[in-house]
Amino acid sequence: MISHPAFPSEPWCLRATHLDLAVLAEYESLFALSNGHIGWRGNLEEGEPHGLPGSYLNGVYELRPLPYAEAGYGYPQSGQTLINVTNGKLIRLLVDDEPFDLRYGELHSHELLLDLRDGVLRRHAEWASPADDVVRVSTTRLVSFTQRSVAAICYEVESLAGPVRLVVQSELVANEPLPSPDGDPRVAAALEAPLVPLEHAAKEARAGLVHRTRRSSLCVAVGMNHVVEGPDGVHVSAESLPNLGRVTITASLQPGQRLRVIKFVGYGWSGSRSQPAVRDQAAAALTGAVQTGWDGLLAEQRAYLDTFWEHADVQVEGDSEIQQAVRFALFHVLQAGARAEGRAIPAKGLTGPGYDGHSFWDTESYVLPLLTQVVPAAAAHALRWRHSTLPLAMERASQLNLRGAAFPWRTIAGEECSGYWPAGTAAFHVNADIADAVIRYVDSTGDEAFERGVGLDLLTQTARLWRSLGHHDAQGRFHIDGVTGPDEYSAIADDNVYTNLMAQQNLHAAAEAARRHPERARELGIDAEEMAGWRDAAETMHIPYDAALGVHPQAAGFTGHEVWDFDATTDEQYPLLLHFPYFDLYRKQVVKQADLVLAMFRRGDAFTAEEKVRNFAYYERLTVRDSSLSASAQAVLAAEVGHLRLAYDYVAEAALMDLDDLEHNTGDGLHIASLAGSWIALVNGLAGMRRRDGRLAFAPRLPDGLTRLGFTIVMRGSRLGVRVDEGTATYTLIDGEPFAVTHHGKPVTLARGKPITCPIPAAPPESPAPRQPRGREPSRRRLRPAQDGPSPAVGPGSAGA
Repeated sequence: MISHPAFPSEPWCLRATHLDLAVLAEYESLFALSNGHIGWRGNLEEGEPHGLPGSYLNGVYELRPLPYAEAGYGYPQSGQTLINVTNGKLIRLLVDDEPFDLRYGELHSHELLLDLRDGVLRRHAEWASPADDVVRVSTTRLVSFTQRSVAAICYEVESLAGPVRLVVQSELVANEPLPSPDGDPRVAAALEAPLVPLEHAAKEARAGLVHRTRRSSLCVAVGMNHVVEGPDGVHVSAESLPNLGRVTITASLQPGQRLRVIKFVGYGWSGSRSQPAVRDQAAAALTGAVQTGWDGLLAEQRAYLDTFWEHADVQVEGDSEIQQAVRFALFHVLQAGARAEGRAIPAKGLTGPGYDGHSFWDTESYVLPLLTQVVPAAAAHALRWRHSTLPLAMERASQLNLRGAAFPWRTIAGEECSGYWPAGTAAFHVNADIADAVIRYVDSTGDEAFERGVGLDLLTQTARLWRSLGHHDAQGRFHIDGVTGPDEYSAIADDNVYTNLMAQQNLHAAAEAARRHPERARELGIDAEEMAGWRDAAETMHIPYDAALGVHPQAAGFTGHEVWDFDATTDEQYPLLLHFPYFDLYRKQVVKQADLVLAMFRRGDAFTAEEKVRNFAYYERLTVRDSSLSASAQAVLAAEVGHLRLAYDYVAEAALMDLDDLEHNTGDGLHIASLAGSWIALVNGLAGMRRRDGRLAFAPRLPDGLTRLGFTIVMRGSRLGVRVDEGTATYTLIDGEPFAVTHHGKPVTLARGKPITCPIPAAPPESPAPRQPRGREPSRRRLRPAQDGPSPAVGPGSAGA
């Protein structure tokens, strides 16, 4: 865990009043800014000290070889790695020739504040130089949600003691030296200086650089411009070199005087457009930002976020830490996907280089459920990106001697980048996860045009994959063998229950969508025989069941494996994959992350209530949660089967994954899926929300310690407010046509502006809490009286942090 006092529990910001250099990389991830297109880690403006420098453009990557000790057919030959592009954050300050560096002189105070309402990172520092000159440095940084290619910094310096002479160097720097990724020198060599200079220029207060990535041949352009305000005598000059653009501002300040520098940065990149076109794109973005001005960018950012919070805010009363954490989570999920148009949503967003910047099934299974219900346009863009990679997925399926599409386990541009095929290629469930996201989006929005185009394409090619991957046995049962499910401590298994149930849904949905859109179906070559084959495979899908134990095995034969010796496993041996060979994990009953439990959440209709209770208890004692994806799914099922206290513990684990650095790798970027999972744990878990056939059902209950849970859902163009109190739930149709929901199995019809309050039925007696493996129990959430009053109003004009 992060070794500093907890961040103050404030409802609308994350504040650090102490800068601990030992955990600087974690701070840089937590305080990162992004809009889904540009990502700036929360590095100090002066660049040093740093944990891990990071400036990213979504989709800009470098190729690197994937060496194998032994070659094999179908192995990916090249990997893709997110690279650190030209750094536009740098503003160096010299005070009477002394560099402003927190490691020298005396730091009187320092504060970082991530404002979740205004969408900016604020910093305040008072510093005495080694020569005893005292200055206050105040910065405000933003990455614009409204102007996708723009970021900006307001940098102010004030003299607090005697007169000082200042030199401010605002820079663009390419090919910054970085630590070796994972300590692998082969990777470091492949990624060293990935940007090849093409052109550079500087004039007055402007500078620009254009580069091409060495192997992936992507063109990247960055420009900066400045507005300078200060006392008389301020001087501005500019210079450029192949990897450096610099604007230098000199000024002399008397006590109480300020120098204010507004830095505008514009980015552009492309893998297909010409060098002049990309250069001009960055220049145009920069011109637009300067014309808007700093105050205009701030106003646009606030207005964008006012709208977002009206649709997305979650209010939690009784636990101020969870309240802060879930808003922090929502903000970072928005940053990961808001303007990712045409690009993937990486597992770490654009907050760091973890997982090489790859996108996984996390996007469709954890991030898109949230975005679909609060920012559906962002969810549609993410699915359109998957659709843009469909030709590559179909090519991969053909290489694997399969029909349809085989989407990659991990990727940036659409090609498979996992060199470990049991956990990569064999994890075919990613196909069904993409189909599930299509089904959810269409069901939640009613977007018929999307279903007819992008949706049907994706459903068709994923269904064709299942039909060619599986087979019927002599009894007519359909099997999918040799696959890896969500649990990465099992691999190459037959009839993984999650995979089979999600493939079943995929096959049914493809057949129904083809029936609804016969002309498009004909264009795709779908005939009655193929549709009948999909339905037959779905209806005969084999779902293993262990009658002797009364539970579903995670995959065929799983419950017959030897149980892992948890008592002989020490705390230091987790995560297990770093201390034990995979072959040992694969042949034992030990679960890295929720698999069968996730199946009961995503396909709850396939299990009885009694089966869910037994299954949940069985898999709790096997699941070690060596993955950040696990806690949210376990929270949902814990709540459904009546273990509210346990559900609350898992809510906290998902929400605090990065704020408490629970996986010890927040320094290389945030866990975007776990952050989204905190919303899932609250909304699908404690509020019991389920969605099917354009309808919403709720079964809310609060654990001891929480006094209220409130949130908003967007469904078929309507906006529904839900408030769960102790003993009642209130449903309000905020806007839209009359809307029907279900509350604990009873229908409730809502009219706009007429809240309906329903009693929450008494919970059945709670069965004994299930056990977890020794030492892997979630931290118990400390019960406490309510710490906050009602959450402040949300929307334009309401007070910020």
